[in-house]
Amino acid sequence: MTGALTGRWAALTAVLFIVVGIIAIGEPIVAGLAVALLVGWAFILAAIAHIISAFTAGGIGRGVWQGLIGIAYFIAGVYFVTHPLLGLTTLTIMLAIVLFVEAMFELIVYGQTRALPGAGWRLTNALVTALLAILVWVHWPSSTVWAIGTLVGVNLLMTGTSRLMLAGAMRRIQG
Repeated sequence: MTGALTGRWAALTAVLFIVVGIIAIGEPIVAGLAVALLVGWAFILAAIAHIISAFTAGGIGRGVWQGLIGIAYFIAGVYFVTHPLLGLTTLTIMLAIVLFVEAMFELIVYGQTRALPGAGWRLTNALVTALLAILVWVHWPSSTVWAIGTLVGVNLLMTGTSRLMLAGAMRRIQG
């Protein structure tokens, strides 16, 4: 009974991921703003942790640095929470940079492993990732409206789909 219940919960959460992913793809700016707010609150929580660490750092030097880091996190967090659209704009340009760096690393790894079976997939990944980075960069700041929210939506959709397939496989195995 527990296995069947676990399988049902896995399927239910998978469907929720799929639904939220579709909503995020349909409303990418709302999803992007939610990400910016989440980042802001995460920074504020990190600031609190750093400031607490400043008082328990075991020395004035370390404490001062922890405190300064905490203040920086707090300022960034307040910025993201009070100006989520500007924060989203910042996240979008950072996304383009990260995607470009990832594409370059994938290209380097492809160069080192091109003789191996399936290495062509690394090249494909590098080219697609580079293309996405270029699209986000060239269309920035207008890509702010779609990039983060759409990518989060696609990620949620793919996570839900893979979990739904896994739940189905679990059900078949359990008989």
